[in-house]
Order: sequence, then C-alpha cells, then structure tokens
Amino acid sequence: MTAQSHDIFAALRDRAVAALRALLPDLPEEALARVQMEPPREAAHGDMATNAALVAGKAARQPPPRLAAALAERLAALPEVAEAAPAGPGFVNLRLREDVLRAQIPVILAAGEAYGDSAAGGGRRVNVEYVSANPTGPMHVGHCRGAVVGDALANLLAKAGWAVTKEYYVNDAGAQVQALGYAAYWRYLQALGTTMTEEEYAQLIPGGLQYRGDYLVPVGAALRERFGDSLAVPDPAHRYGMAGPDHWLAPVREFAVARMMEAIREDLAALGVVQDVFVSEAQLIREGMLERAEALLAAKGLIYRGVLEPPKGKTPEDWEPREQTLFRATQFGDEVDRPLRKSDGSGTYFANDIANHLGKIERGFDALVHVWGADHGGYVRRMRAAVAALSDGRVSFDVVLTQIVHVVKGGQPVRMSKRAGTYVTLRDLIEEVGRDAVRFTMLTRKADAQMEFDLDKVVEQSRDNPVFYVQYAHARCRSVLRQAGDPAPAALAAAPLHHLADPAELTLLRRLCAWPRLVEAAAAAREPHRIAFFLHDLAADFHVLWNRGRDDSTLRFIRGDEPEATRARLALVAATATVIRSGLAVMGVTPVEEMR
Repeated sequence: MTAQSHDIFAALRDRAVAALRALLPDLPEEALARVQMEPPREAAHGDMATNAALVAGKAARQPPPRLAAALAERLAALPEVAEAAPAGPGFVNLRLREDVLRAQIPVILAAGEAYGDSAAGGGRRVNVEYVSANPTGPMHVGHCRGAVVGDALANLLAKAGWAVTKEYYVNDAGAQVQALGYAAYWRYLQALGTTMTEEEYAQLIPGGLQYRGDYLVPVGAALRERFGDSLAVPDPAHRYGMAGPDHWLAPVREFAVARMMEAIREDLAALGVVQDVFVSEAQLIREGMLERAEALLAAKGLIYRGVLEPPKGKTPEDWEPREQTLFRATQFGDEVDRPLRKSDGSGTYFANDIANHLGKIERGFDALVHVWGADHGGYVRRMRAAVAALSDGRVSFDVVLTQIVHVVKGGQPVRMSKRAGTYVTLRDLIEEVGRDAVRFTMLTRKADAQMEFDLDKVVEQSRDNPVFYVQYAHARCRSVLRQAGDPAPAALAAAPLHHLADPAELTLLRRLCAWPRLVEAAAAAREPHRIAFFLHDLAADFHVLWNRGRDDSTLRFIRGDEPEATRARLALVAATATVIRSGLAVMGVTPVEEMR
C-alpha cells in the first residue's frame, strides 16, 4: 500500500478533479492544482468540503454556484459518497458512506505507525536548521522551545516525504565568543589560585566580564589540566595574573567553545534532539566561503559600492554616510540593500550568514527551513533575498519564529538557575518534569505565540493537561488490548466492522481518517503544533467513547456475549493507539503503556 493511498481526502480530491475535467475539458492545470479537499468547518456539514467549483468557476468564467451544483451531482454518484450538496459561493460538502470510514481500520492496522506517511515531499532534500545557540552558556528554555519545534518539524517533514537533514549552525566567530574566551580565562586563573578579584579582572578586559555563571568553573579547571600554568604569568600580588591576550586568547576561546558545544549536545540529547550536521561559522570564514559568496553575487551584478540612507526613525549618533560594499537585496523583495563588509574589512553578520547559506545550497538542498527566535523576525526578508539571489530562485526559504517562554511554578515566575545564575536552563526543566512532558508542552501553542510553561500543570493528572490527556488515551487503549490478550493486528483487521455504527464510534473513525491529510497540511504550513492539537482532539473522541461504554454496556469494548462486536471494537481501539503513537513519534514523545 502506498503512502498516498492512506489518505481518503487525497483520493476524493482526485475524484473531484476528474469530475471537473469531465465538466470542463479545457480547464487549465493551474486551476486544477488549486483544488482542495478539507474537513468542513462544522461537522454537521459533512465529512469533507471542496473548493473545486469555486476555483474552476473563476478560471472558466462560469458562476461557481451553478458549477458546484453540477459537480455535486457527479460526486454524489461516486460509490464512496453518501451525499453531496453545493454550499455557499461555490463549495461542495460531501458525506461519505460509513463503510468507507470503516475500511480505513485495516489500512491503519496494516501500516502501523507508518500510517499517515506521505509522498508529498517527493524525496526532495530539505535542511532544517534549529537551535544554533551561541556556544557561550547552558541551553535555556528559549532554546528549548526552538529545539522542540525544530526537531518536531524535521520529523514531520520526513513523515511527509522529504529527505531531511537536521543542522546546527555553530556561531563560533565574533564578539560573543571572544567574550566567552575572556570569561573562561578568568575561571582558569581562579583554578590556578589567583587572588585577583572578579571585578579587578573585569576592569582589565574589553567590554567587562560578560559571562559570570558557575558553568564555566569546570572549563577553567579543564584548562588548568590541559595547559598547566603556561597561559598565565606569576604575579607576587595576585599569585597568578593575566598574560597578554595574544598569548592565550585563541587557544582558550577554541577550548571553551568545544566544551560548551559538548554541554549543548548533552543538553539536546537529554531532550531527545540529535542533529545530523554541525556547521562552524569560524570554519566557513577560514575556508573563504564568504569571499566565494561575494564573488558569486558580484558575477551576477548584485554587489556594488554605495552609501546607504540613514536608518528610519532617530538616526544613531555613530551613524556616518560612508561608502560600503552592498548587496542588492531590494531586487529580491528586501526593504534596503545590505552591507557585506564592516569598516575594518571583515564580514558583517549578514555576510557570514550568506556564506552559511551558500554552503547549504552547494550541498544540494531544495529547501531551507530555519527556526529562529521572534527577535530575529526583521532578519527574514534579507536572508530570503540572499537565498533567492544565490540559488537563482531554485531553493525555497522558510523561517518559523518562536516566541519566548515564561516558566511559572505555584503561580509565580521561575527566574533563576543554580547553574546559569540568571535564567532557567533546559536541564532544570527536564529534571523538573521529564523530557516527554517538556517536548509535548512546547508544542501545545503555535510557535509564534508566547507561552506560559506551568510546572505544576504539566505534571497534573487531569484533562486540563494535554500531555496527560493524550498519554492517558493511549494507556487506556493498551489496557483494553492487554485485557483482550493483545490480539494480532492482522486478526483484528479481518473483524466484521459493520458492528461499528454508534455515532461516537463513527466520530472517532472520522478523526483517524483525517490523520494523513493533517500530516501533509501541517508539513506544508511548517506548523508542528497541529500534531499536538490533533492528538488532543483524537484523545477527546476516544475518552468520549470510553465513557459511553461505562454508561451503556452495549458499547463496551469487550463483551463476552458478542465476540464479533468485540473484535470490531478492539480493531478500532488498536487503530486509535496506532495513530496516537504515529503522532507522538513525530513529536518525539514516548507513548505511555500504563498510567501509574
């Protein structure tokens, strides 16, 4: 069975397109490409709704309502369709035959967790870059949200048929990494036994001491073990003092970045995030990728020397109208052209990012997807312009922006970390509530919506906690199946499914049938939070059915006096558990077998 055949929405869309071709043989393909088959906004309107008559009517210059009536007549004649009716300005609502819904149960049981796999991506290569935090300190809750969203999105794209590479861009060049080197050197001097105070040291270095968290104490000790006292100078007043930075800054910075990246990888692994590729900004610069990118853009006539207009609003005091090397970003939809070189000749932050993206393009990716913090929203247009210029429009570029997370406990903000000193770390969060709860909760809001992560609610066992609510549904499914002796999926697939006729059973079936379409839609929209929403709705449908069985004995899953009905209901339960596991796998969450 192919991935495409899982999706009854796709199958009915194909039927609608075929009917349109029969009605309008000269209809252009671009109109047919816009035909959609979706769940209606209200369940009372049917199982599916299509915009086919609306898009075709405009293209064929025919009244969409009249075309919808003709299309509904053709669709009503299909063996899968129980009823088809025109609606609104050109939609057609469809109600499927119940046996079509029931027929998806054997499909689900045969496919297992691969149910919902799609060929929509066509095996095209997509690079998903996420986290990419500066290697200057522990991962915090903001990084956590980006890590979960990025990882789930990568999993979602893979399920939708893309060939996915998960990537981390290591920002190991620039002022912040320089500041890390100075901070690590202070911890090194402490490890040697300096009597210099922190403030005395801070006054000796450019920009002061930026990173003061205890997390650098082990780095200082490791530096002492690796280099002894060779990077410091004896000082009678302080026992050990600061040597000239030319002597120690480069090796300390390199050592500190390596240790920070080890810690970051460990933090990500604790969250269940393992990326395929780590790309170093410093290495790209050393390899001349910036110059290659600039030469490529110059060859396309997209580089020039010029003077930018002053920034909009209040002009900064340090702004000066100097001639710069500029990229013609406005040719690709940006607001202004962008500088590539600083006054000292080094690359701007934007230029280094262009080099990074040229590397991705040269590795043959068809699509680039980034997960960035919302504070980078103003950076999207210039990078989209750069990717369009570098790839001649061949490579698509998408950015998912994540908003900040507020951690609360007992109704009060949680602000401090034992390790970092100023923020809640990713490790703190995992140790408090567990990896699966962190991952699921981070996907219960759209990425660009602010989030309140309530530590109390995340571990609460109630229907108000979506993590518990979905896991409880799976645990209930497994409990029923264990009670029945864990029958094989193949045996359940052969059950007489006509016994599934109660409205609550059919509602659950409709939800299961919608999973393949949901995968494709969520992947196309780059919105992994839709998976969490779907699973919550699926769990709600199952819990309703469970409770119906408590109130009405004829709807219980296992009935000794009705073995055939029992087999049919066990098939429905097994299919529900399968789809929950399929969704949780995308989210990177382990399904619970039983609740304690």
